[in-house]
Amino acid sequence: ALEKAIAGAQMIVLPGGFSGGDEPDGSAKFICSFFRNPRLTDAVHDLLKHRDGLMLGICNGFQALIKLGLVPYGEIRDMDDSCPTLTYNTIGRHQSRYVTTRVASVKSPWMLKSQVGDLHSIAISHGEGRFVAPESVVRELIANGQVATQYVNPLTGAPTMDMVGNPNGSVCAIEGIFSPDGRVFGKMGHSERYGAFVGQNIPGDKHQPLLESGAA
Repeated sequence: ALEKAIAGAQMIVLPGGFSGGDEPDGSAKFICSFFRNPRLTDAVHDLLKHRDGLMLGICNGFQALIKLGLVPYGEIRDMDDSCPTLTYNTIGRHQSRYVTTRVASVKSPWMLKSQVGDLHSIAISHGEGRFVAPESVVRELIANGQVATQYVNPLTGAPTMDMVGNPNGSVCAIEGIFSPDGRVFGKMGHSERYGAFVGQNIPGDKHQPLLESGAA
């Protein structure tokens, strides 16, 4: 049924959640077990490589994308210790709050309605949101324009490693990354937690137009 649904879809969006009490790897391990089924792997590759399709993963969805290899590689592949991953927050516990993120690259259909430098107030809620990768991989992601969004100081807009602005300790303050062609986007912050009555007492622009861009 899922294979058939993917074949009739134009995009796949993997949301966050707390399956299994958000135990290590959270929902990601369940999502990965589905998409590593050869029939579903083929369906995803067909969507991305032959049918102009898109994928978005938020929070646990980002965990799934990165553990499958869809970000930053753009395909489901075997992973090893040289690959980027997401791990425990440096503070050692769950973080639930708003952060300010900056759009660092618009080399993606998901960023059609955004500009480099746009700042957004985004809700986070995770215990394993720290992006880590070898220095050589980080340099390559930056050079390729695959670093999509970063945690920043809300006053200066500059990427930060301070826990107030970067609550999980992600390397280079990376909050989200693209696949090489930008069709797959994974990010930790909950851009979908937006509405007229959400976070009214929180300053900043909370509307990050990802879904409008992907549908454009």
